[in-house]
Amino acid sequence: MRLPPGKVPAQTLQEIVFRHLGAKRREVILGPALGEDGALVRVGDRVLVSSVDPITGALSRIGWLAVNISANDVATFGVHPLYFSSCILLPEGSGEEVIETICRQIGRAAEGIGVAVVGGHSEVTPGLDHPVVVGHSLGVAEEGRYVTSGGARPGDRLLLTKGAGIEGTAILAADRRGPLREKLGEDLLERAEGFFELISVVEEATLAFEAGGVTAMHDPTEGGVAGGIHELADASGVGFTVYEERIPVAPETRGICGFFGIDPLQLIGSGALLIAVSPDSAERVMGALSSGGIEASVIGEVSANRAERTLLRRDGSRTGLVRPLSDHLWLALERNTPSSPRP
Repeated sequence: MRLPPGKVPAQTLQEIVFRHLGAKRREVILGPALGEDGALVRVGDRVLVSSVDPITGALSRIGWLAVNISANDVATFGVHPLYFSSCILLPEGSGEEVIETICRQIGRAAEGIGVAVVGGHSEVTPGLDHPVVVGHSLGVAEEGRYVTSGGARPGDRLLLTKGAGIEGTAILAADRRGPLREKLGEDLLERAEGFFELISVVEEATLAFEAGGVTAMHDPTEGGVAGGIHELADASGVGFTVYEERIPVAPETRGICGFFGIDPLQLIGSGALLIAVSPDSAERVMGALSSGGIEASVIGEVSANRAERTLLRRDGSRTGLVRPLSDHLWLALERNTPSSPRP
């Protein structure tokens, strides 16, 4: 089977990737699993939280995203990220200004969330036509002081912070500015590119976890909010009902998605956070997020039947929530030539 762009499909992960996991170590609490954002490894009386993510479809903020995307995955465990390493791969012919731009972005992003850059690797790699940066973030937790994507329970409320398609909106505004400008205008694109500043979910994950009652968290990256909801349900072995009218979509996102003919719910969504919370704790968690200036919406409920994956549309009709085959960012990026990285 020919693989689509973006994340390897769940079936391929189960049938191929997860069959080759090396030695079994008893200190591994959580290894590779569908819907999980990272790994948990016991080290003495502490637990190491680890996550790795590549940035391949963005150019203008590639270093910024490398830090924040992997840090977000650690934060979804309710754990603050502490350390970051990167692998920077550059195309042949790259000048020093490219790596300077990427490293400056990494440094700024890491400093902004209190993370130390502790190592990595950089090289010029034959065969590439644009830079690729792989980020690795680490955090440390006390035993039992974390959640995973697999803890959601029937009856839990599903919360979403900020809105759909945040990262994809920023990437397209920055890397496809030329074709978008004539249709949407410079002011909208400036606001949309500013969505890069919303990418981190470290603060909201911490606020939600400390409020209590959170059973699972997951950040919707590739596949967008739709993909993220399915991943959380996969990890937890549950179903859900979500309400289309309750899922916030910013005007900038609607405009850019309309231009490219793509679905906001299937557009890469880093910057939002999915939170499953017990019914009696939902109001308290919402209050904690609001106190931090973070908008959140109750977008649905968790159900016991894992085959029930329902979207209630604005017109009252019910349908299955689409499971993205490939992130809609790739559909948009295929249509134009990207611009060069900017400092």
